[in-house]
Amino acid sequence: MLKARKHLAAALCIMIVAGACTEQSGDAETMPAVLIIGDSISIGYTKPLTALLQGKATVVHNPRNAQHSAFGLANLDAWLGETSWDVIHFNHGLHDLKYVDADGQNVRAREEGRIQIPLGEYEKNMEAIVLRLRKTGAALIFATTTPFPDKPDGPLREAFQAVKYNEVAVKIMKKHGVAVNDLYTFALPRLQELQQPKNVHFTKDGSKALAEEVARCILEALDLPLD
Repeated sequence: MLKARKHLAAALCIMIVAGACTEQSGDAETMPAVLIIGDSISIGYTKPLTALLQGKATVVHNPRNAQHSAFGLANLDAWLGETSWDVIHFNHGLHDLKYVDADGQNVRAREEGRIQIPLGEYEKNMEAIVLRLRKTGAALIFATTTPFPDKPDGPLREAFQAVKYNEVAVKIMKKHGVAVNDLYTFALPRLQELQQPKNVHFTKDGSKALAEEVARCILEALDLPLD
């Protein structure tokens, strides 16, 4: 454990978000280590999350965008590294359900491509991801994929698919006793307030609201006070 904490202090007190590094103050050797795995939605809330957990935990995001579940599974060992993580908060889904062509490039219409990771493949990938993450001994928290308006700007995504992918993921989490942070349900009634228009991404205030919900779940897993 001491070796892992020293490794964290030396290499992971730098929070990696989308390829950019931001210093996080505090004693990284003694504070709990929290790993965030996710796409651009999580990248958006990691900075305010780090501020909320200042002095309570060291927060690290996987390098850049975690993309879809197949990409996550292929890169999971590298993201976990040698650190002894206390909490791992993770999500895949938003990139799984988007439409791409045969070369994996984004498309804007059904007839131009297919869903990147079909639901059955997503289920297998998430099962494998959970089994690998359980080996770390960390407290695991799965974040449901956040909602979005039907057919937002950018690659084709259909709003109803988020529910279907979340249902599959939550079933797996319940099977393995993994905590669920239901960001979908949290954000859905507040999309007009928190999300950018015709977009899957959140405003600055929206990312802060998500960060507060993520912080609440992480502190609960660490058995630390919310304030």
